[in-house]
Amino acid sequence: MSGFDWLPWRRPPPPIDDASWRDALAVCPLAQRLAPGERQRLRLFAARFLQRKRFFPVDTELDPMQRLLIAMQACVPVLNSGFRMLRGWQSVIVYPGEFKVRHRHHDADTGVVTERDEVRSGESWQAGPLVLSWAAVQQDLLQPWDGFNVVVHEIAHKLDMLDGPPDGVPPLPRAIEWRKWIDTFQRAYDRLSDDVHLGHDTLIDPYAATNPGEYFAVTSELHFSDPRRVMQAEPDVATLLQAYYGPSLAP
Repeated sequence: MSGFDWLPWRRPPPPIDDASWRDALAVCPLAQRLAPGERQRLRLFAARFLQRKRFFPVDTELDPMQRLLIAMQACVPVLNSGFRMLRGWQSVIVYPGEFKVRHRHHDADTGVVTERDEVRSGESWQAGPLVLSWAAVQQDLLQPWDGFNVVVHEIAHKLDMLDGPPDGVPPLPRAIEWRKWIDTFQRAYDRLSDDVHLGHDTLIDPYAATNPGEYFAVTSELHFSDPRRVMQAEPDVATLLQAYYGPSLAP
């Protein structure tokens, strides 16, 4: 045995048994629509996720099926890029419902720092935990094509933060030109921000206009749960998301 073979991630993950996998597939539409080879890769990735990430339920209990369903949805966005894209963090905190997060805001013009509590269904930090509301996860499983998926949203943030603070530009494969990504997403973000500022109705959730990082996370959700909306609103963004994540799984 080498010096690091005792570490759990140095060993093959315990396989997901057939009965558990069948039960999980039955309630996870994102996985149901995968091709057989992709589904097998997801099964391996989910087993690795369960091996390498620690779950911390808060004021609730998580059974093995709930953990598996979170793992599956967390791994779907990296099927095209590899499990290594989920590196750099170890913990998944799960609340039964929405939770409060205290944020500090620094006003660059006045220098005033304020703190406020925000109610969230998901949260993630660079090198920190993935935080989820189980109620939101469950809702996404029941209504998978409504444009929302809290796990995908927060994993998009994790991907974005692999190379620094979230800016809407995750590490890109060689097939995607860095400058094209930046120019395309920036123009789309600016258009949405202008529309939101003017009070116009938008196809993309106005929350995406919060900052470029949220724009990437929100459009990532749409790629997996309502891609036609992205294609209608911003076809160039939709094309880049397909190149990054692979073809959408939505009907």
